[in-house]
Amino acid sequence: PVFIGENYWDKITTEWGSADTGTYVRAAELKHGRSAMIATVGYAFHKLGLTLNNISPHEYLSITQNIKFADLAAMTPLDALKSLPAESWGQMFAAIALVEIYELTHKNGKVAYDETVAPGLQSGGLTGDLGWNPLGVKVTDRRRLVELQNGRAAMFAISAWVAADTIPGSVPIPLPW
Repeated sequence: PVFIGENYWDKITTEWGSADTGTYVRAAELKHGRSAMIATVGYAFHKLGLTLNNISPHEYLSITQNIKFADLAAMTPLDALKSLPAESWGQMFAAIALVEIYELTHKNGKVAYDETVAPGLQSGGLTGDLGWNPLGVKVTDRRRLVELQNGRAAMFAISAWVAADTIPGSVPIPLPW
């Protein structure tokens, strides 16, 4: 059986590019899937009321901006994101940029000083593997496939939740909250 998208994947790796192009696109899919899984868990936690105002010893997210955790918990997740100050967005951007810069400049867990082109920009350079495996989990082909499939499901889930909160009636199935 031919799965949806399988014939397009072959075009990306054979007609329009190479095996390295396929590695790059797969790494991008893996990275977006991981981001979507984190976003889905965070969104679900917020919707279920498992927010920082219940577990943080601090009352305020920002004293200078007068933003309380309880105020953010009372909003929808999207409204809470919109109400964050610019400094919060800067911190999130900086954290993401550090991970991206690490992946671009490191090869096999070490800084690549002798490279003329950053390892992440070389053919097949981005793989999505940052070399961080503190539990020592054995990564098999099945595990990789499961992570990709869960990432794909999370991308659909977070898209549906954002659409349901933003555009009333856009998701035909009623959500439990």
